[in-house]
Amino acid sequence: MSSDTGGFQALQEGDPPVVGGYRLVARLGAGGMGRVYLSHTQGGRPVAIKVVRPELAEDPAFRRRFRREVEAARRVMGAYTAELVDADTDGVPPWLATLYVPGPSLTAAVARRGPLPVSAVLWLMAGTAEALQAIHGVGVVHRDLKPSNVLLAADGPRVIDFGISVAADLSSHTATGSTVGTPHFMAPEQATAGDISPATDVFALAQTAAFAALGEPLYGDGMAPVVLYRIVHEQPDLSRLPEALRPLFARCLAADPRERATPAEIVRWCRERLEADADPGTGPALWSEVTGPEATVPGPARTPAGPSTAAATLSLGPARRQTPGGRRALFAAVTAGALVVTGATWFAGDRLGLGERAAGASDPTTGPAKSPRSTASGARTSPDAGPSARASQPLPGASPSGAVLLSPVWLDRTNSLSLDEPMLRSDLKGDIRLVCESGVDCTLQSDTGRFVQLFNGKAASLDVCRHLLGGAVGADYRTWSLAAAEAGTQLCVGDDSGGVGALAIQVKQTALPQEAFLQLGMTVWSKTA
Repeated sequence: MSSDTGGFQALQEGDPPVVGGYRLVARLGAGGMGRVYLSHTQGGRPVAIKVVRPELAEDPAFRRRFRREVEAARRVMGAYTAELVDADTDGVPPWLATLYVPGPSLTAAVARRGPLPVSAVLWLMAGTAEALQAIHGVGVVHRDLKPSNVLLAADGPRVIDFGISVAADLSSHTATGSTVGTPHFMAPEQATAGDISPATDVFALAQTAAFAALGEPLYGDGMAPVVLYRIVHEQPDLSRLPEALRPLFARCLAADPRERATPAEIVRWCRERLEADADPGTGPALWSEVTGPEATVPGPARTPAGPSTAAATLSLGPARRQTPGGRRALFAAVTAGALVVTGATWFAGDRLGLGERAAGASDPTTGPAKSPRSTASGARTSPDAGPSARASQPLPGASPSGAVLLSPVWLDRTNSLSLDEPMLRSDLKGDIRLVCESGVDCTLQSDTGRFVQLFNGKAASLDVCRHLLGGAVGADYRTWSLAAAEAGTQLCVGDDSGGVGALAIQVKQTALPQEAFLQLGMTVWSKTA
């Protein structure tokens, strides 16, 4: 789901015309938690309405997490945070509404223009740190601060997505030995499933700002376990950062949380240097260049004259704007990409340094997940292997049910899977592909297949998958967002010719779209079974 503006899509058949009294105008996107629509308040302010998927709404664990998200959002108010407008966590299905404002994510802005100049990084850090002050002030720790969760509005950054944040005093949120967040932007104590505190967000803020300054993660690219090992055991290389920023980054990235700068100190440090810089090219004009042109937001939907419940058509007229003194007043908001839980859950096992296992989840049909280090002998071959060696790596194993088992299977943006032979291809001609676009959530996509996720710990079997796939009709099921998927997630997959299979996610890395991959366990049942 994109955080960029301008991605408005007309409502389609099956979309509700009204949610909780809000008349829908357009689609904004979709993710693992649900579909997001554009609507407006009675006063004309644009809002983003997130409607939870029905199958998720039936999961008690998800309902609890969704209530936590809403409660956290209700408690946080600040100039640089997202504002919750309305919600119904007990609705059928549940939904929430937040004020919407055009503005790219930091991820999208960096992808468009490259690294930000020092003054823009200072603006970014000051505004984001002020947002953390508001968040921490009500006892909430964000836990997943990263470039895609920072929007660049015309008047400053906005911190968004409290989907996996939790009140600091709710220590029972995560299970023992598990961590919540996005691997490339975690703090050391978070990566080792240690104690989480506001200082954890400060470490993530420095990593996020470093991404803005460098155009890449501070701790480098690569598989999540490798990056996590660096975060826990190595000192960051600050020599690549502009010299003016290094003292602040050194404090924010201290291994000991007690030695890190506070958000108030970060705000003061950045403001002092911004005020000392009298260059007119470092003020609002520079920030406007960073954020890019503002997209035109469709106006409110017309209320039908009759009792018809047909979906409203997409209006291309401009939304109501307030322009006191000629300056646009933009409101703190959450865009489509902000409304999805985008952090992956990574299991730290017994806290043994994170170098041996990336995930403690296992495929119920194929046994424990192997470490990424072991995949050289599995589905992913070495870079030196020729095309014939990489064309098909079925690694079949016989099961009592006659199913073909493959594990581990490495799926990235260069290869694909199929329910027919060859099941693993070194090209994109297979029917199951991993698609990641800049500023957009990674998805599994298929031309002739359908995806359905299993919940409540239900194990994949031929009968279960046939039943679920039988009710999966429509284009929505041909693209499945991985935003809310984590290690242990299981998906049933079926194609139009009657093929049925199951995918079990063992390792997921989608924080860096250009390096995204999945390590999977794959089960394919015979069409005659």
